[in-house]
Amino acid sequence: MKTIQGPAIFLAQFAGDAAPYNDLASISKWAAGMGYKGVQIPTWDARLFDLKLAAESQAYCDEVLGVLAGEGLALTELSTHLQGQLVAVHPAYDSLFDNFAPKAVHGDSGARQAWAVVQLGLAARASKNLGLKAHATFSGALAWPYIYPWPQRPAGLVETAFAELAKRWRPILDVFDRNDVDLCYEVHPGEDLHDGASFELFLDLLDEHPRCNLLYDPSHFVLQQLDYLQYLDLYHSRIKMFHVKDAEFNPTGRQGVYGGFQPWVKRAGRFRSLGDGQVDFGAIFSKLTQYGFAGWAVMEWECCIKSPEQGAAEGAPFIARHIIQAAQRSFDDFADADVDAAAIQKLLGIREQA
Repeated sequence: MKTIQGPAIFLAQFAGDAAPYNDLASISKWAAGMGYKGVQIPTWDARLFDLKLAAESQAYCDEVLGVLAGEGLALTELSTHLQGQLVAVHPAYDSLFDNFAPKAVHGDSGARQAWAVVQLGLAARASKNLGLKAHATFSGALAWPYIYPWPQRPAGLVETAFAELAKRWRPILDVFDRNDVDLCYEVHPGEDLHDGASFELFLDLLDEHPRCNLLYDPSHFVLQQLDYLQYLDLYHSRIKMFHVKDAEFNPTGRQGVYGGFQPWVKRAGRFRSLGDGQVDFGAIFSKLTQYGFAGWAVMEWECCIKSPEQGAAEGAPFIARHIIQAAQRSFDDFADADVDAAAIQKLLGIREQA
């Protein structure tokens, strides 16, 4: 078994125009001051990171790593959640996702998709230059508007959507393979890959591609009422990244999983700061350690009640308390005794054959 690394923090929800959140040096100092040992960087935020330069310049990557090391921090992974979303966009959401891309490709879904594919390729090369082995993204969605089968879905709709999704992602996964980096999809409502069953559909169409892996975030499974512990039993071999995020689900006579179009604070299912929700992190850290997960425990803060500053300050000690120092020997080794083959046969009542 191996010990999970951490605590680390995903910087996406904290980056901003005001200090100390407006450049990598300042936000790194802020994160280290709260006890974090690693940071996960969103590649779309130019205030923190230049993705194109990182893909092209080893000197720039060394500079980034040096800034982090100066604060005692490691770079855990890069993220292309927003760019990955644009690899597959259903027309119903077309204009809503334009803001995830440069203005030059707004209103042109083909150009926007092509831009996203280039971004993923840059992320693969940048990850290699930075010495990273895993990368976080979203799958995008073509079938999501048809998640509930009413009106009845035409025969073949889901199969066609997933075939197209796999077609778009296979060459990207091949680029990540050439750069020796695992591409980890955050299984998430709003994406075609939103649970285990949908991930299996995708993986099968990709012929079990070795770089098609998972970012595990239990909060999304609480909101779906999916068994997030059994999920670890089923998919642990594909889980290469871990977002530590809490959530709660409190159904009433007025609403349940779908939320009744209510704002986050009024929903039955809502994201919470670490320790304020219902996720059993003790069991999660135990299972991940049992299965030999050696990646980072990265806090992703999202909460409809608590401030991000308080959530971040509480997150590092919360994660640190849950990290298990993996056992290197069996607890009953003290009672071990040397036994030879003859002794074993005698214990079993087996006579050595002439």
